[in-house]
Amino acid sequence: MNGGAIFIQQLVNGLSLGSIYALIALGYTMVYGIVKLINFAHGDVMMIGAYAGYFVLCAMGTTPLGMFFAFVAAMIFCGLLSLVIERLAYRPLRNAPRLNSLITAIAVELILQNVMRVLPFVGPDPRSFPTMATKNFDFGFGSISNIQIIVIVLSAVLMIVLNYVVNYTKTGKAMQAVSYDLGASSLMGINVNRTIAVTFVIGSVLAGAGGVLYATAYPQIDPMMGYIPGLKAFVAAVLGGIGSIPGAMAGGIILGIAETMVKAYLSSQYADAISYCILIVILLVKPAGLLGKKVRVKV
Repeated sequence: MNGGAIFIQQLVNGLSLGSIYALIALGYTMVYGIVKLINFAHGDVMMIGAYAGYFVLCAMGTTPLGMFFAFVAAMIFCGLLSLVIERLAYRPLRNAPRLNSLITAIAVELILQNVMRVLPFVGPDPRSFPTMATKNFDFGFGSISNIQIIVIVLSAVLMIVLNYVVNYTKTGKAMQAVSYDLGASSLMGINVNRTIAVTFVIGSVLAGAGGVLYATAYPQIDPMMGYIPGLKAFVAAVLGGIGSIPGAMAGGIILGIAETMVKAYLSSQYADAISYCILIVILLVKPAGLLGKKVRVKV
């Protein structure tokens, strides 16, 4: 394989990884855009989605129907879990100082990790995630596996659906209004609590799908698996501009490609450091992120 083919192959690998980061990053950026909360438990919601998919695949097998129900189960379970977390942990602190909410998000993250570790049917030990048989399609200039096709196509479809929901539905218009001015939205008759809850659900549904996709691409799961992908997705959200949905998509893709290229041409030991260095450089040049908007704070 020549240098050009290797580059294209790594570009495909990076696009696959970046699509997963983008899906997870959307949850961070949507919640922050609405309630200005960095939901650090989001990566662990992704982890729980991966486990939900795991149990479905163990019961039904790695057939196309089994994969379909694994995605459905992960998305539904993560959506319901987000409702519980938002109602019990975040809603009571909505008018409290932001530091309180941030500490609560970290606490929820630790609770989810440790609850999964002590559950008898989960436990702390890593498990092999059931996956479909890998088939590679060679195009001469590079190859792409069926798993990578599933990851890229499904991620793209979910992002398109999200874009439609946010920009062309009544719920999406309400989310934009609450993001712009929560108090005025309430006065205009928008149910703010319901809108915020829906935002959490949508973000967690995407995280559940991302968890199954991540476990399919990297077939090993454990209760701590959500920490690093969640952190990378947060970096992607900040890189693209926290609060910007297109920015989260762009940031995830950029981060995935950068990480894969560093592993291919330098060393896997530098991949994480380079990812964070890219974030620092972008924020130095454009503090609001690539597609973020500057916010003026009146004092």
